[in-house]
Amino acid sequence: MGWYVLYTKPKSEMKVAENLQGANFEVFCPTIKEIRQWSDRKKKVEVPLFTSYVFIRLKNSERSKVFNYPGVVRYLYWLGKPAIARDEEIQIIKDWLEDDACDDLRIEGISLGNMVKIKSGPFQNQKGIVQSIGSKRMKLVLKGIGITVNVKVRELI
Repeated sequence: MGWYVLYTKPKSEMKVAENLQGANFEVFCPTIKEIRQWSDRKKKVEVPLFTSYVFIRLKNSERSKVFNYPGVVRYLYWLGKPAIARDEEIQIIKDWLEDDACDDLRIEGISLGNMVKIKSGPFQNQKGIVQSIGSKRMKLVLKGIGITVNVKVRELI
């Protein structure tokens, strides 16, 4: 069994996850809290970390069952095969959500498009393709599942 990546209708991630959990599927929909501003107020809301993506753990033979639930569009594919996230990658996302302190992250000699291995922090020993580099943040595409992760960086060497 692996963690397949489901693509959902826009703004349906949390509802899809709720429906699938209600049907006894093992589902992971990582969320973060953001402050949203309206004309008259600000409010802290919980939003999905990955827009239109939900992770579901099931056997390959059960993959078609998820299409019985509203909001599920298709599975995400990577290099012509269904994208499967490893348990370690899901655990890293969970750990990162619990502790957003990535200040000790150090990556050496990088440029756009490079494959990098993270040496420390919650993403330790993970490989990703550098999509963009800023002074305090970097976007990486995690190898194997093709998702973009925005990481805080204290120092680039």
